Amino acid sequence: MRDLKGLYSALLCSFHEDGTINEKGLRQIIRHNIDHNKMDGLYVGGSTGENFMLSTEEKKRIFEIAKDEAKDDVTLIAQVGSINLKESIELAKFATDLGYDALSAVTPFYYKFSFDEVRHYYESIISDVDNRMIIYFIPFLTGVNISIPQFEKLFANKKIVGVKFTQGDFYLLERMRKAFPDKLIFAGFDEMLLPATVLGIDGAIGSTYNVNAARARQIYELTRANKISEALEVQHITNDLITDILDNGLYGTIKLLLAEQGIEAGCCREPMKPYTPEMRARAKEIYKKYF
Repeated sequence: MRDLKGLYSALLCSFHEDGTINEKGLRQIIRHNIDHNKMDGLYVGGSTGENFMLSTEEKKRIFEIAKDEAKDDVTLIAQVGSINLKESIELAKFATDLGYDALSAVTPFYYKFSFDEVRHYYESIISDVDNRMIIYFIPFLTGVNISIPQFEKLFANKKIVGVKFTQGDFYLLERMRKAFPDKLIFAGFDEMLLPATVLGIDGAIGSTYNVNAARARQIYELTRANKISEALEVQHITNDLITDILDNGLYGTIKLLLAEQGIEAGCCREPMKPYTPEMRARAKEIYKKYF
């Protein structure tokens, strides 16, 4: 069974202007993350991949392309979460059959689900597949909070092996690390990689790693080596970059930065806005400044 620890790019998906999947561009992004960025793995079908605007068949096709292109070069995690539980179960089986090393699922969102409903959701997704589950915990987008006692109940299922912790609550992160030393914790906020590493995470999953992987690796390794001041200098630069990216539009700017490297990263899916001339010009400035 493949080790899941390490640094993962939250995989972008390239789209044509009409919103269809640009397979050539997607394959280029995957190869860039493997060959140039030297990522330990890819987190496929997450927020960064604009997953929640895709049909079930489109999600399956992206899982297929990613597995076909990456093969066994890196660890692959398939994010299969949806508020349509039947779709999540279907995708979990599909990705497992393709050979994905683990599954992940965002907490069910929009409706105010009870914890018992959330627990049923995870156990239903994982029950009929021979695979591992990583909870995708991102309360600032989903509105779903999970307490330490509730995580304990989720982790009682041996197939649920960890959590993608996309939350700025470092007290909760510290409490989780102490409470669950044998579970995997992945940091989900790129701008907080250093303090999360200090608290003992097992890896991280990041959107900006598609373009900023080398600095992310430096931060992670320097911090683990207790070279905090050196790691902090790299985190400062990284956070300057993240601030500039966010000010210009997160996913579109990352794609435009990839385009500066000759990668056919394509457009974002509607209703995300199309690139403006100002956005393109600013992305070029960001690229010259940081790369």
